Order: sequence, then C-alpha cells, then structure tokens
Amino acid sequence: MQARITAVDYHLPERVLSNEDLSAEFPEWSVEKISAKTGIDRRHIAGDDEFSSDLAIAAGRKLLSGRGIDPQSIDYLIVCTQSPDFYLPTTACIVHEGLGLRSSAGAADLNLGCSGYIYALGQAKGLIESGQVSNVLIVTADTYTKFVNPSDKSVRTIFGDGAAATLVTAQESDASGITAITYGTDGSGAGKLVVPHGGMRQGADIEAKSPAAERGLESNGYDLYMDGPEIFNFTLRVVPESVDTILAKAELGLDDIDLFVFHQANAFMLEHLRKKLKVPEEKFFVSLAESGNTVSSTIPIALTDAVRAGELKPGMRVMLLGFGVGLSWGGLVLNW
Repeated sequence: MQARITAVDYHLPERVLSNEDLSAEFPEWSVEKISAKTGIDRRHIAGDDEFSSDLAIAAGRKLLSGRGIDPQSIDYLIVCTQSPDFYLPTTACIVHEGLGLRSSAGAADLNLGCSGYIYALGQAKGLIESGQVSNVLIVTADTYTKFVNPSDKSVRTIFGDGAAATLVTAQESDASGITAITYGTDGSGAGKLVVPHGGMRQGADIEAKSPAAERGLESNGYDLYMDGPEIFNFTLRVVPESVDTILAKAELGLDDIDLFVFHQANAFMLEHLRKKLKVPEEKFFVSLAESGNTVSSTIPIALTDAVRAGELKPGMRVMLLGFGVGLSWGGLVLNW
C-alpha cells in the first residue's frame, strides 16, 4: 500500500487586510511598493474571536463535505499549527470533536511552521505504509497575525491567516505517491523568526533585536520578530542544496519535475530562488497575492489553486519544499 494525496482544499477567514488599508496606516509605503516587495495584494485576518481550531474545522469540513467523504472513515488526524488555541489540550483534539471523527481515530498536533506541511506528509506516509492506518487527514492552520505587533509593518505586510486540509489515503500501487522526503534543522537560528513573549519562557534574550522597545514598538504581548535578511540568506543556502538532495533521492533530473511548489514566503524571494535554480517560469507555481504568507498552509493552498488553474493535473510529478521558522526545512516529490 502506498500513501497518496487524494484531496486538498482550504479555508480563509472573511476579514481582509488590503494593501490600500496598509498604505493608509503607513503612508510612506505605497500600494505599489507593498505589492512589488511582497507579491501580496491582500491577506485574510482571523477575527478577534476566531482561532486556529475554528479555521482548521472549517477547512476540514469543506474538504470532507465537498468530496463526500465520511468523517468516520478518517483513522488519524494531524493538525499542524504554531498558534494553538491552548497550551493544552492539543488543538487536534478540539478539531477532532469539531469534525465529528470517531473515538478510535488518533489526533495529534505538529508544532512546525513553514516546513510543517512536508513533515506532516512524512508522518502520514509513515503511518499508512507501516500499516497502522488507511486514511490520514492533515489540517494546517495558523493565526500568525495575532502575534504580529500592529505597528510592525515589516511583518504585517507579509503574514495572513488561513487553514488547509489534505486527505492522504492508502492505495494499492507499484509507484510511491510521496517520495524522496528530506528534512533539515538548524536550531542555532531559532531567534531569526520568533515570538519572544507569550510562552513559559520570556524570550527577550533569544535575539538582541527582538524586544519591542528596541524596535521602537509598544508591546502587544507577543511581538513576532523576523530577521528578514538572515531568513533570506538561510533560504538561499538551504533551498538549492535541498533541491539537489531530493532529486538525487528520487533519481531524477530538474527537467523531470513538472511543477515546483515551494513555501509561499514572498514573491521577491520566490523569484530569486527560481532564477538561482534555473527553473522555467511556467513550471514554478506562485500563489500568494490573495492570501499572503499563511505559514504551514501556503503549500496546500498553492496546490489547490494550481489544480483549479489547470496547472496541476493527474500524472504530473511535483516537487514540494518548505523552509523557514525553526530554522527548519523539508521537501519531497509527489506523483500527483
């Protein structure tokens, strides 16, 4: 039995933050400048009383009802989030109840961000191909905007909230549906993208520039901090290496990949990577203008949009690659 993705869909909250809204708050940044710098036109923002489990349940219900899938057929639920509703219980237990899954189904959280979807697919593959389960529902859900200081335009222009649901099922096949998985971690970069406050440890010491006061901000209690140049340099270092490793594992060349779907961080970074890797523009899918950087959900959102746009079709070979907070990265090849 081989693990294969059989369905993917997503849900975005109703509230929208447009570039026009941001430009009104920060007049020194024009609408055109924000669009050119990020490739994002608008982001969806969770309501004050809307949290990761709410988005996750909405995405899960949309996938299950839209495909006519019985919730009782789900054997295991993985919820990937870095913005859980509570420290405990696990958000997956709340989503399990919200989706009406059976009591004999497993449910667990995965606390990873930009690479989280890859790690979740790896776990789903292991669960299925070891014979433990047949149907795994992966739900990615993040509300990073709740961490963002409203006066910090450097990250307010980038992050949006959202959730995506992916069904991975066991199918009899000679060919693997999910293959050439690679992982990577560099914990020395933990302070490069961090929420220094709100956890058990107050993390003002994790990165010299992370305290809100040192960045000219009045704290909102979380004060998400991102060292943009360092994240960019990290990405330029690990992504080409990861692409080479994945291709070597899969015994494929770059030309054998039909579509590349990377973590949708921002358009500037993605275009730089595409040129560095020498990937043709028509093979490199970008989809963040309407949703922004939704962290763990960017790749499944892009996959859904690629299918709807007719750019991802059955039989295609797709490379997925996530990278960012942690520092963490991971990639794989899908036989779609």
